[in-house]
Amino acid sequence: MADAPALEAIEPGGRRFAGAAAVNRVLRELGGAWLLPGSLYLVPPIGWLEDRYYARVARRRAWW
Repeated sequence: MADAPALEAIEPGGRRFAGAAAVNRVLRELGGAWLLPGSLYLVPPIGWLEDRYYARVARRRAWW
């Protein structure tokens, strides 16, 4: 079974985000109460951890 593609977000200018970066970009775009959680991705250790966790969940996605 091929790996499932990561979630992608594409801005109107063409900039692409994938995986945890895409999730957090969408949260920042939603604004309001979602702005803070989406912005935490930009803090170096948090973004790194989110990327690793997203990859782990994506690998096991077919199990559910």
